[in-house]
Amino acid sequence: MKIALIVNPLIPVPPEQYGGIERVVYVLIRELIKMGHNVTLYANPNSQPGCKLMGYRESENYGLKDFIKINRLTSSLLFKNFDVVHTFGRMSNIASLMPFKQPKIVSYQLPPTISQVKKAVNIAAKNSLYFTACSHFIAGQISHIGKVTTIYNSVDMADYQFNAEVDADAPLVFLGRIQQEKGTAIAIEIALKTNKKLIIAGNIPAEQIHQQYFNEQVRPFIDQNQIKYIGPVNNSQKNELLGKACAMLMPVTWDEPFGIVMAEALACGTPVIGFNRGAVPEVVTNGSTGFVCSNINEMIEVVNNISTLSRSKCRQVAEEKFSSAVMATQYEQLYYRVSSS
Repeated sequence: MKIALIVNPLIPVPPEQYGGIERVVYVLIRELIKMGHNVTLYANPNSQPGCKLMGYRESENYGLKDFIKINRLTSSLLFKNFDVVHTFGRMSNIASLMPFKQPKIVSYQLPPTISQVKKAVNIAAKNSLYFTACSHFIAGQISHIGKVTTIYNSVDMADYQFNAEVDADAPLVFLGRIQQEKGTAIAIEIALKTNKKLIIAGNIPAEQIHQQYFNEQVRPFIDQNQIKYIGPVNNSQKNELLGKACAMLMPVTWDEPFGIVMAEALACGTPVIGFNRGAVPEVVTNGSTGFVCSNINEMIEVVNNISTLSRSKCRQVAEEKFSSAVMATQYEQLYYRVSSS
């Protein structure tokens, strides 16, 4: 098949550090090429996706000029004989394609704007527009409006080394952006109350609200002994960090759409302890690959039960549900279905 993939051009594909969607698209491209498909990526000009690249940019503050410029670019897809156009970026960037029968897939990695979904469904040619969601939690917000398929995000299992055993004093890990809704301060509280070491990895967003959160609720507890902060990590550092952890904490205080870092942890054999928010209970099987908790007290209690979980089971579930090969096969099946409808 001839497939066009589109992502917003803010971060190259693959990303060097942070960039969940860009990493998902990169592994998807690799798998689709292995399957023999012809893939073209529309993305940041500095991308190195391993397929044909059509680079484009947008302004820091996306506006009407960007909309017009990008739709001029994407409208040309009508004349390039693509079997399917699949965007992980703004749906508005393929607005010019909506009235035509060109098969289109829009993938949601974040909660959808329902008014935009309704508008797109209304103007799209019949049986030409389809949606995917990274979790049932997200799919449920679209299913009453359009055709949506849940396809979980994935990791390349070859990038993550399974570690069957960890040291008795192995630390807890928090891996993600340092901001309130990710629960960094909660992770610190859990480590202190369970007398566990905690390694915090991730970037601090530049916005003042996040800087203040770090300075007031995170930095005062960092002693680089029990509570360590190591900054952003690349893929190889992430693999080592997760593989040597007794568990990864996911104390999110918002409805996490998927949380690819959970799949990365499971691929290393590391169980996940998270709050029952968003897609967390879809990724983590309570009592098997981790624990899904309702509050901080529950999370503190289950930290002491980590040794009852099977690291082999964590890896097995990652391979069965969250591997790049599984994800790509599901997208391929969808491509064939929409291109023949």
